[in-house]
Formats: sequence, C-alpha cells, structure tokens
Amino acid sequence: MEYFDVYDDDRNLVGKVLEKGTKLPQGENRMVVHLCIFNSKGEMLIQQRQSFKKGWPNMWDITLGGNSQAGETSKQSVHRELLEELGVDYDFSETRPYLTINFDNGFDDIYFLEMDLDVDKLKLQYEEVQAAKWASRDEILELRKTGKFIPYYESFLSAL
Repeated sequence: MEYFDVYDDDRNLVGKVLEKGTKLPQGENRMVVHLCIFNSKGEMLIQQRQSFKKGWPNMWDITLGGNSQAGETSKQSVHRELLEELGVDYDFSETRPYLTINFDNGFDDIYFLEMDLDVDKLKLQYEEVQAAKWASRDEILELRKTGKFIPYYESFLSAL
C-alpha cells in the first residue's frame, strides 16, 4: 500500500496520512510531481505507459509523474520517481519546480531538466513504463491529436 500526506489549501501539512486512492474533501490536498526532461535539441523525453496500467494504458506521457508518498518532500518525490521509472539518479537539492499547478484537491509540482540521456540505457520500470523516446513539440502534439498521448490541454503541452 502507498500512503500520502494531506495538505491544506496553503500547502501546510495537516498531520493526516491517507491511503492512495482515498477521495479528499474540499480543503484537503495531495501533492503530485511531474518531470520534463529536454535534450539539447529541445526534444522532450516521453514515456509510454504500460498496457496494464489502470489509468491511461498504452498512452504516451511527459517524462514522468507520480504521487508523493507520506513523509516525502516534492524534491524527494521527483527523485524517487525518476530513479524508479527510468533508472536515472539525479540530485534535485539545488532544483526547484519550474511551475506548480493547482487542481481539485491537489498541487502538481513540475520540474524541468536538460539532459542528453541515451534512451537505450534507461532502466524502464516494468510496472509503469513500456517504452521511452525523444519527441519534438510537433510529434507530441500529433500523438495527442491521434489519441496516443494523454489528453493534456494542447496549450499546456505547447507551453512545456
């Protein structure tokens, strides 16, 4: 089982820990993190979710994302997700989220990194990721248009 910390609307811990999947009432929030890795060509590393994933199976997604676990900071969460899903160890101690998006009952910290990773050397987490590749903005928008990319708002993807 995975557990997460609960925050108030001002992002203060409220001293409550809940099991992943628990619906939160108004005024209680969870923290989510995402990471976009770009190479020196301006392409984003994207991943294809496993076919057996509960949400968005077989769909392409931005580099990675996931729920923070109880006791983790945002930086610890993005570090863990990057190590688990792609096998990349990166020190986020000097990195801040590029932006934070508020959604119903949560906060989503989005980090950006520039790294020229060799996709063939990534250690994809079988439970989460079936493939990874570099893609241009136009390729990502085409995948979205054809229903192969998680349907984020086009303006959001373009802004990334």
